[in-house]
Amino acid sequence: MDEKSSSSSHHRLLIVLLMVMLFGVIMVQYVCPSRSECQALHRLGSWFNSGKATGTRVGDSELPDGFQKDPYIAEDGAMARFVPRFNFTKEDLNRVVDFNIKGDDVIVFLHIQKTGGTTFGRHLVRNIQLERPCECHAGQKKCTCFRPGKKETWLFSRFSTGWSCGLHADWTELTSCVPSRMDSREAPRSLPSRNYYYITILRDPVSRYLSEWRHVQRGATWKASLHVCDGRSPTLSELPSCYSGDDWSGCSLQEFMDCPYNLANNRQTRMLADLSLVGCYNVSTMSEEERWEVLLESAKRNLRGMAFFGLTEYQRKTQYLFERTFNLEFIAPFTQLNGTRASSVEVPPETQRRIRQLNRWDVELYEYARDLFLQRFQLARQQERRQARERRQQERRRLRGGLRTNQGRQLKPTETPRPTNSRSVVTEERRREKPAEDSVASEVPLPDWWDLDENSTLEDYLDNVEQW
Repeated sequence: MDEKSSSSSHHRLLIVLLMVMLFGVIMVQYVCPSRSECQALHRLGSWFNSGKATGTRVGDSELPDGFQKDPYIAEDGAMARFVPRFNFTKEDLNRVVDFNIKGDDVIVFLHIQKTGGTTFGRHLVRNIQLERPCECHAGQKKCTCFRPGKKETWLFSRFSTGWSCGLHADWTELTSCVPSRMDSREAPRSLPSRNYYYITILRDPVSRYLSEWRHVQRGATWKASLHVCDGRSPTLSELPSCYSGDDWSGCSLQEFMDCPYNLANNRQTRMLADLSLVGCYNVSTMSEEERWEVLLESAKRNLRGMAFFGLTEYQRKTQYLFERTFNLEFIAPFTQLNGTRASSVEVPPETQRRIRQLNRWDVELYEYARDLFLQRFQLARQQERRQARERRQQERRRLRGGLRTNQGRQLKPTETPRPTNSRSVVTEERRREKPAEDSVASEVPLPDWWDLDENSTLEDYLDNVEQW
């Protein structure tokens, strides 16, 4: 009897402990709904729930960490408020182009290595709602993206025209190569020169650098890259190789960082700049510091002038700005994937500092690009809210005017009007009306392009802008 009683008491004690733990986990989720707070307790809760099913689907109206409805809120887990550091002009921020897919306009995608450009490139050929969708077939690397009613392409990219200007051609190569390539692909034209809208994707420099190292470590090379500048490719003395064999597979991160000729260093700055300004790959024309200062300013200038650029760390905002810029819509929403091979690499803090130093010009360019990107996003959202508010006000005025007209026609001279619930009438009228157009990109922007109710000047807007 004593043994049975002791075993029963142990079972009861175990049950009590499990119930206490379960209650504690529930309280943690209730008190600290966000993972940005009480992180240690959330890790305990996630460990306790590891045995449960993890296939809960997050819908478009519900996001992780307790954010709901707005898909743009805290997309990257950054601070709640964004404080601009750079002053941009109205033309820099208000990027909406008159892209005519039925005419002669062409979108040119500048694909920088390891920035998520492959995923974005697939979005361009497979995920845009078009009158004439791109034709993509299994087993074929390229898709056919013709204009409606024409056998002419509107997209110059890896997955449409292939590497027609060389593998991962940079800004210097594309701007001198694309027009001639497009003219050679299509019939002779007597019309004015077409519009070329350049786009690209940028990524955090440290993550991009680590991703490229892992890619090279697995045996990848870009030997087919031409690096054409001022009409020729660089000589071996101008652009030495970091390895002597067929590839650099198996290289350590230390070896990757130690090569002074590694094109992975500051790749984004170099690929967005006009290399002819510094003598192309001839580094003897000026000091290294002066050379990179010129390249950085050129990259910033070209980035501002591009029709569009996105950031890997802001997938939904990238989608939103592209759709608004070109008045095109994607079929499925972009997905923010934080788990990459680069993120799985354990890098000591001192190594990260070394990578940032090796990519100091990319770091500065990315901070500049991020600031411009978020300011563009904020202005676009503010314009969208302003236009939606204007449409609602116009609709209310129209309905009120129609209501008064109908009441005046129905009343006899001797009759007195009965009290009317205007709200119910407006609701009924709206139910009968055809829904208003959802697209705001096709509307003509208002002359007062920032919200005068909130900001009296552009400087006020830049001071008050906040991150979504």
